[in-house]
Parts: sequence; structure tokens; C-alpha cells
Amino acid sequence: MAHPRISVEQPLWRALGGFRVLALVYAFAKYVYHSEQYAHPAGAWAYMIALTLWTLLTLPRMTSAARCTRPFLIADLCVALAGILLTPVVDTHARVVGGATTLPSFWAAGPVLAFAIKGGWRWAAAASAIVGVSNIVERGRIAAGNVHSIVLLFFVSTGIGYVMEVARSSEWALSRALQIEAATRERERLARDIHDSVLQVLAMVQRRGNEVGGEAAELGRMAGEQEVALRALVAGEAGRGGGKNAGRGGGKNAGRGGGKNAARDDARVPVQRTPLAQDVERETGPVDLSSLMRPYAGAKVTVAAPAEPVLLPPHAARELAAAVAAALDNVTRHAGPDACAWILVEDEPQEVRVSVRDDGPGIRKGRLADAEREGRLGVSQSIRGRLRDLGGTAELTSVPGQGTEVELRVPRSALKGRGGAEACRTTR
Repeated sequence: MAHPRISVEQPLWRALGGFRVLALVYAFAKYVYHSEQYAHPAGAWAYMIALTLWTLLTLPRMTSAARCTRPFLIADLCVALAGILLTPVVDTHARVVGGATTLPSFWAAGPVLAFAIKGGWRWAAAASAIVGVSNIVERGRIAAGNVHSIVLLFFVSTGIGYVMEVARSSEWALSRALQIEAATRERERLARDIHDSVLQVLAMVQRRGNEVGGEAAELGRMAGEQEVALRALVAGEAGRGGGKNAGRGGGKNAGRGGGKNAARDDARVPVQRTPLAQDVERETGPVDLSSLMRPYAGAKVTVAAPAEPVLLPPHAARELAAAVAAALDNVTRHAGPDACAWILVEDEPQEVRVSVRDDGPGIRKGRLADAEREGRLGVSQSIRGRLRDLGGTAELTSVPGQGTEVELRVPRSALKGRGGAEACRTTR
């Protein structure tokens, strides 16, 4: 799934653009109010007009870090310094010494804040120090008023710069986490597909080869070796020694004792996808989930579904049908060929629920964890993984001697708001 890029920097650039405009209005209004007190108002007017044009023309630059380049930042800072150093030239000495506001006034803080957002606290410290020195030069001495302003600007700008560095690091970490999450989900999807197709076919070839004997037995032994190696790879143990063992002792065991276990656990013919389940891949409109469940009905499988269609997005219907097929396949493998299964489809206002129950011997405690470590991902990926990606949950309840029930739940909100393809929590 594509995640939208999260940017904490963009709102700050927009806020800085607004600050520059408001600071310009303040500086211009303050100058107009005191213009008669200036010694050379014509020079001050020229600077204020130039400052206004510069601010308005450079507004597009204040929209992103890419547009606000380092040469532009230096030029912007020079405009502020020019106004500060021009103030004692156009204003009277008495007003300058008395602490009158410089021509750019608060606008001079804008370039410093731009340095902070663009380059972090070090750039902010350098820019604020330059502006502070220029204010001391303009006043001709160090006074309590300008020291207060300089220190305030220094702390505010460096603080914003530090926050920006932390925010960028957090944004990068979040982006990396989203990439890892996406890659993990893709691996899980591939693991489901492999489990539902390749591994089951290899197990079937191994069993049939052992039954036929002769050259077919050798083919079955090789299929068993590849199954064990592929299970180790899917389980993520190939790089930690699992794959090595699969290629040596694991492959040998596959042909002997391991092959027997594989044949007993996985070699039965898997539940085949129905024509309806295949056709749904080409659908673009809502699909009736009940129509995908009914082909599973047979002598040992009972399907109960509402009379009205249970309409779902094609992807959600297909994944639910595949999860039910995986549950029925587990019934065939582990509960035995004589076990019966019941499928119940419930269409509720808040969620769609599908239950698959059997009358087999149940699952012993710890069996699912052992199966996942062995690379048998029928429950963890083919069932729970699919429901998690739909935004739903899969709960498995098993009592020894009383059978097993798998309950699949998909909230309507996940199907409508996110198309049934977003991840949510999984009940384990």
C-alpha cells in the first residue's frame, strides 16, 4: 500500500511566509506613523518600497526547502542587514540612541527563522549572531533593549532549528518504518501464495511419488527436499542456518522421516479454488460472498448463508474465500477425511462474519507456534494474515476432542473507508 508522505516542515514554511507579510505590514505602518521624525525620509521610503517588493516577489520561495535555496537565504539576510545598517543614516541620532525601531523591525527575524527551518540550529545560531551584531552596530553601543531582543531571537531561532532537526530525523525514521512495514506485508503475501500453491503441490508430488514407487519415488524425494527448504525460506530461517540444514540434513529427512511427516501433514489434495473465486479477480463491482462459499458445500461440508446477497469489494471477497479455503484445507489435513465442517456466513450491520467449524480432534496446545516455526503458515498467514490485511481479525478456538472453530470478522468500516486493503490488528 502506498503511504502518503508526512512532512512536518511544509506547514512551517507556510507559516513563515505569513509571518513575513505580517511583519512587513507592521514595519511599514510603524514607519508611516513616524516618517516625519526621520532625518532623511526619502531614503527610508526607498528602502521600505524595496522591502515591500522583495517580500511580495519572493513569497513563492517561502513554500518549500527546495525553493528556499542557500543563495536566496543569504540574499534575504542581506536585505534585512541593509535595513538595519541604513537606519542610523536616515534616522536622527537621538532616535537611534533612544532605542527607536530599525527600518525592517520584526521583519529581520524572518530570514533568521528561514535559516533555522532550512539548516537547523547551527544555521540559525550563525544568522541570529549576524543580525545581533548588526543591531549593536546600528545602535552604536550595547544597550539593555537590544541585548534582550538579540538573546530572544537567538534562543527562539536555535530552538526552532533544533526541533526541525529532530522532526526530520523522526520523519526519516517513520518513512523507513513504513517501508519496512510495506516490505513485510509483501513478504507475508508471497508466503501466503506459496503456502496455498507451491508447498501443497510439492507435498502432493512427494506423496504420490512414494505411492507409485520406482523413478516416481525419487521425484517425490526431491520434491520433499525442496518443500523443506522452501518452508525454511518462507519462515525466514534460511539466513540463520535453517536453509543450510534444509539443504543437508533437512533434505535427507524429507526423503526419509521428514518426508513421512510432510506427507502426513500436507500431502492431501488441497481445496481447489472455485471458478467463482477465480472470476472474482476480474470483477470491479461488489461481489456476493455467499456465492463464493456455496461451491465449498459437499458431503462433509455444510454451508449456511443469508438469503440476501452479502456484497463485498472484490478483493475482500476473494481474500475471505481464500481464508475459508485454507481453513477447510486444515480440516482435511488435521481432522481427517471423515471430519465434517460447517461454514456460517453472517451479514451484520457493523461487520461481516464467517465461521468455519469442524468436529475433529482439535488442536493441541502449542501446535500453531510449532507449525509457524516449521514454516507451515496456514493459520498465521493464509488465514490471520489475510484478515489482518483486510482490517479484520481471525480468532481460532480449539478444544481437544471437541473440534476447532475459526471465526473471521471484517468490520464494515474497514471495507468502506479503506477498501478492505488496510492493515489492522490481528487477534492471536
